[in-house]
Amino acid sequence: MRLLFQDEHLVALDKPAGRIVIPGRGAPEWTILEEAQAALGRLWVVHRLDRGTSGVLALARTAAAHRALNLAFEGRSVEKRYLALVRGAPPDEQRIELSIAPARKGRMKAVPPGDPRGKPSATAVRVLERFPAAGLALVECAPETGRTHQLRVHLAFTGTPLALDPDYGEEAPLAGPDGEVLLARTPLHASALTFPHPASGVTLRVEAPLPDDLARVLAWARHPA
Repeated sequence: MRLLFQDEHLVALDKPAGRIVIPGRGAPEWTILEEAQAALGRLWVVHRLDRGTSGVLALARTAAAHRALNLAFEGRSVEKRYLALVRGAPPDEQRIELSIAPARKGRMKAVPPGDPRGKPSATAVRVLERFPAAGLALVECAPETGRTHQLRVHLAFTGTPLALDPDYGEEAPLAGPDGEVLLARTPLHASALTFPHPASGVTLRVEAPLPDDLARVLAWARHPA
């Protein structure tokens, strides 16, 4: 893990793909929280990223900072930015607004407005780069709410699912023309997190660089032949 920011109130890490933040329901494994606490001492989880998602993860270092950051997330004072590699040709800009409800096996699904099972959710999406020869596009997602699997459900519902997503799209890894596996995880990266500092209230923006696996896929997508 790369340390992106730290002070006496919080730390921000660059979470690698393939790791879980807190213990899950499966076999025991070393979590991001456990690894971070081994190096930095007691920490509180403020938000989570899916196993396959990389990027900015904030953790509180005190109970007071934890409360303040929780209030910021609940009050929608936190601005999140994600990069996603999707299939198809999404519009240049769109705002996706859906109600999302739990489905089977830990998945989520879109439900009609007014369905009591659903919670409102909204995401602004804009295209950063198109790769027509590969049938892909790089988009930036700005979620206005924080529902489970929100970005993955929204992108799939609009016909441009993540380029690889076993739950909501294609299961097979992305491979080059010679069969070499280029990417074997959901191409979703938490690129930036902007929020009020839990002690000073000053706006803090933390960014995570594009990881090597996504950079490699984008380089291939620009010249897929």
